[in-house]
Amino acid sequence: MVRNYETMYIIKPTLDEEAIDVVTKRVDDQISALGTLEKTEKRGRKRLAYEVKDFKDGFYVLTNFTAEPKQITELERLFKLNDDVIRHLIVRPEEV
Repeated sequence: MVRNYETMYIIKPTLDEEAIDVVTKRVDDQISALGTLEKTEKRGRKRLAYEVKDFKDGFYVLTNFTAEPKQITELERLFKLNDDVIRHLIVRPEEV
């Protein structure tokens, strides 16, 4: 059963714009391989509520996609392996 998901991830603030595009493209490709990518929205550089891995700010990206529930564990694993992503969260949005 395919479900809707959204993920918000934070990229290291030390990367330049070109490197951020490369990381975003890599994550989009990984999501496309596991499900269907709907939309990726770059939210920009923002201050973090608390320090994460010695960073006080980060570059936020929001992605909406559909996938099988069993694919989410693989996506979690891929996020953890990506050193440029300092934090991520995958949720199912409320159905309206």
